[in-house]
This record gives sequence, C-alpha cells and structure tokens, in this order.
Amino acid sequence: MQVIPAIDLRGGKCVRLIQGDFNQETVFSEDPVEMALKWASMGAERLHVVDLDGAKSGEPQNSEIIARIVREIGIPVQLGGGIRTMKTAERMISLGLDRVIVGTSAALDKELAGEMCKAFGEQLVIGLDANHGMVAINGWQKTLDIKAVELAQELEALGARRIIHTDISTDGMLTGVNLTAMENMARAVHIPVIASGGVTNLNDIANLRKLEPLGIEGVIVGKVLYTHLMDLREAIAVGHGA
Repeated sequence: MQVIPAIDLRGGKCVRLIQGDFNQETVFSEDPVEMALKWASMGAERLHVVDLDGAKSGEPQNSEIIARIVREIGIPVQLGGGIRTMKTAERMISLGLDRVIVGTSAALDKELAGEMCKAFGEQLVIGLDANHGMVAINGWQKTLDIKAVELAQELEALGARRIIHTDISTDGMLTGVNLTAMENMARAVHIPVIASGGVTNLNDIANLRKLEPLGIEGVIVGKVLYTHLMDLREAIAVGHGA
C-alpha cells in the first residue's frame, strides 16, 4: 500500500486546513517545491497536490508552482482542485502530471464524468469527499443529498478507474482514520480506493493496510507529517508491510 504525502497549495504556499475550513489555515512552508523534494528524498513513491485556490474558485490557480514540482521531483504527481472541465484536465496533464483528480464536476454532471473517464482512463481519479457519508463539493463548501458510496458505484459504471475517498470529519483533525467509511467504500466498488483524512499514527497506516485485499491501494498523509508526529520513511515501511 502506498503512503502518499500531500501538499496543499494556497497563495503559492504549502498550507494545511482543518476540515477544509479556509479560515483555519496553517502555513507550513513558503516553498512548496522544496517541500515536495523533501518528501521525494524520504522515499515517497507519489505526491498528492491540492490546489486549494482552485478548489474554491473552480479553476487551478497555482499552475506555475505545480509545473515546477512536476519538473523537479522525479516521481509521479497527482493533482486535485478546480479541475472541472475536459479542457482544464488536458491543460493540467500537459504539465506532466501523472493523474488529475475530478470531484465536483463528476458529482454534478454524470455525462461529463463519463466522457472524462473515457478520455483520460488511468490518468483520471475521481475524488469523492464525504461529510458524514454524504458527498461534499466546491472545496467542501456544499453537501449534496447523495451518499458517497452510491455515487462511487454510479461513476464506476461510467468507467472510473480509481477513487480517492476523503472523510471530511477527520481531515486535519489528527483523530484517526474513519476505517468504517474506508472499508464501506472499498466494498462498494471494484476499483482501487485511496484513503484520505485523519491519519494520526502508524497504527492508522497498519489498519488501512489490512484493508488492502478489499481494494485500498494507498493512503494520503498530510498534517501528521508537517507536525512531525510521523516519520514518512517509517510510514512507507508500514505501508509496505515491513
């Protein structure tokens, strides 16, 4: 199971939010590229980047920094935040990204979601963020009246190849992973699921790895790394079963 460090971009800086709240922001680095290189040097096999400005505005806002990260890091990079059209997805992939993550547009427009799944295949990941099990969109500013597992099944039928499932209630809280939510998502679909939200210690990594046979192929880690409560090298080792 891959352990994937996250870099959240806002205003050109590396930040973390609490439960997606833009009013609860902590700046961890003025240089996101330097941070990306740090995680790569510690053995990261993939980097997860979120353009928070893009998630809020509906269009990526940190493209120059993202392009620099892709050029310099030397490992696959996936990006989410503001990717809501075919054209935007194509433009971001042209920067050299390995994958783009689509959330809001997939939830609101099934026809578009199907077209994007067909066009981009493995390069497209569906980001399903859930607030108490219900789908959240627009940078978590709005909750829809549909369960995340139900939408996941619909999108799988439309050709989705992979899902990132974020539990908003635990994101940035350092209170532990919502294992029940992650297991429910993994059991609901037949495609790989990457877990996100709440990782607090190595036990969380180990517990998620137990769900690998169900389809949990990775976990995104953020705040726990930035607050030095977890060593990325150790987390990667646990993810690999060492």
